[in-house]
Amino acid sequence: MKIMFCFLPNIQCMFFFFLLSCTFFTSITEAYDPLDPNGNITIKWDVMSWTADGYVAVVTVNNFQQYRHISAPGWSIGWTWAKKEVIWYMAGGQTTEQGDCSKFKGNIPHCCKKDPTVVDLLPGTPYNQQIANCCKGGVLSSWAQDPINAVAAFQLSVGSAGTTNKTVKLPKNFTLKAPGPGYTCGPAKIVTPTQFRLGDKRRVTQAFMTWNVTCTYSQFLAQRTPTCCVSLSSFYNDTIVPCPTCSCGCQGNSPQLGNCIDPDSPHLASSVSNTGKNSLTPLVQCTSHMCPIRVHWHIKVNYKKFWRVKVTVTNFNYRMNYSDWNLVIKHPNFDNLTEPFSFNYKSITPYGTINDTAMLWGIKFYNDFLMQAGPIGNVQSELLFRKDKSTFTFEKGWAFPTRIYFNGDNCVMPPPDAYPWLPNTGSRQEPSLLAMVMVSLVALLFEAYA
Repeated sequence: MKIMFCFLPNIQCMFFFFLLSCTFFTSITEAYDPLDPNGNITIKWDVMSWTADGYVAVVTVNNFQQYRHISAPGWSIGWTWAKKEVIWYMAGGQTTEQGDCSKFKGNIPHCCKKDPTVVDLLPGTPYNQQIANCCKGGVLSSWAQDPINAVAAFQLSVGSAGTTNKTVKLPKNFTLKAPGPGYTCGPAKIVTPTQFRLGDKRRVTQAFMTWNVTCTYSQFLAQRTPTCCVSLSSFYNDTIVPCPTCSCGCQGNSPQLGNCIDPDSPHLASSVSNTGKNSLTPLVQCTSHMCPIRVHWHIKVNYKKFWRVKVTVTNFNYRMNYSDWNLVIKHPNFDNLTEPFSFNYKSITPYGTINDTAMLWGIKFYNDFLMQAGPIGNVQSELLFRKDKSTFTFEKGWAFPTRIYFNGDNCVMPPPDAYPWLPNTGSRQEPSLLAMVMVSLVALLFEAYA
């Protein structure tokens, strides 16, 4: 008994640390995306000039993520000042709160909060309040879709701060919301000052001081339940494989998804218009999967040298119009994609020359806007693939994707054993010659006696 009492605590401690390590490593791996291993959002501060009590800086937000973008109502950036800094004025952005500026007489700062939060200005802002790359309503495109619009910037004049490189204290505790949670930001790090080439291309200037903050995305932090699912079908099998049941939650037991509503409900209009305190909470159509988005992959036609797929994205969320949406699909035959119809296409090759991942998104002003749930709440396209004799097959689910992302979130796939396979002709018994002769004789006898 003494041995047991001495040994049990050790087992319990080991088990506890094992669970703790699993939780720790899970939280880290959730933030790693194997299809975009270097994707991040970098916030760069460039100190451009010194003032009597501080400095003027330009803050640039670069979205280096291949396919994850920030949609309306846009990003917000927060931090904590290291000392008692204030923001005297801003251009291209504004803080959400002014804070307590009662100690100032005469000139009143733009913000006196210890932990300010900055948002982008809206399009149409007067020119005297703008700077380059500002005023997009906080919307940032993904790097692969539109690198020009994957950048945002604002300018601020900081007071009660240091006036040299040695006396400036870097802000702490950076946060990035886009517009909800999901991003984790590291500490600010001083880097080589940014250089700027003037318009004539003959002179280069540089910032007095530059520091970077890197923010990475975790789907688990953004929402603990998935946001999309995948269904499958094919021309060679009558089976339609639906999204797995309760992919994104179950009816009556999904607090993060909010409530679901029957599309035939007489109270549909009032339920949609009543957004409540958090309009970002989905109001989804009641389904078995309870996902805001469903992606359907249908193998449509088999030609001699080609095969065709139809992809349909359906919006089941009554509170969201998805603008500038995108799909990322992993399939081994994308190296032989001949033509995508009505979607833009770009190959994503995170591992050198392996071309098995494609990014698809809507054509501007045509189908880049995925309307909320309803009759027009879907977009669709077809993909034409060339057959490669060395790899092509319809057997064992090869023609279906192995992974699909919608707006950067990993969608729930059906289990592999549920994929629509080719009919199993191997076990089908072929009629023998004797049986065919006997059937013919019986038919002749019936004709003779008829």
